[in-house]
Amino acid sequence: MLKKNRLLLLGAIIFTSTLVASALFIGKLGSNPTPIRVACVGDSITEGYGYPNELWKRLGSDYRVGNFGVGGSTISLKSYKPYINQSAFHQAKDFLPHIVVIMLGTNDAISSVYQHADSLAEDYKQLIAEFQKLPTKPQIWIVKPPPIFDNTLGPVDTNLEQGVIPKIEQVANELSLPLIDVYSALVNSPEHFVDGVHPTSEGAEVIANEVSEALNAANN
Repeated sequence: MLKKNRLLLLGAIIFTSTLVASALFIGKLGSNPTPIRVACVGDSITEGYGYPNELWKRLGSDYRVGNFGVGGSTISLKSYKPYINQSAFHQAKDFLPHIVVIMLGTNDAISSVYQHADSLAEDYKQLIAEFQKLPTKPQIWIVKPPPIFDNTLGPVDTNLEQGVIPKIEQVANELSLPLIDVYSALVNSPEHFVDGVHPTSEGAEVIANEVSEALNAANN
């Protein structure tokens, strides 16, 4: 019995480690033989605060949603943690998505990163181009990230509003890509944030609503 318990414990540890090491895929496999794969690309707001799961609830069983968020990641290639250099970026491409939803920019509003804002548009275009090369030719959706209500965690609200978001809008305009405005949806709702930067469950629902409504409107 002791040996059996040890084997069960080892199996549980391996299983848990696998979940931690892998990107999270949300969806009931088998409910649709060819589900539409949606890759949610972003920072910690994507990775750990529930919006991809809420998105799948709204999209339904015809979709499979992959959470490829990386806490602390940036658009900027000159930062301490460019998204394009993270393993989740390669996992997102291996997922072969039909739709890519990119919500980055919050960490680009950190002062030490913001000093490289002049190259932000070109860096963003490079990231987008990598997804556009995929054989699935995915739809690319750019998201204006949520507002910042407290600067103590690092990201600065004026940097986001006056510098990062205009660059995101520039990229969407120059590449003729659809833009989802999560910023405006939450700008008057500080109560929907845990710490002024990361959303509560209610905030995650607002983000998921904005994204799902945009995707449904375009694909129905």
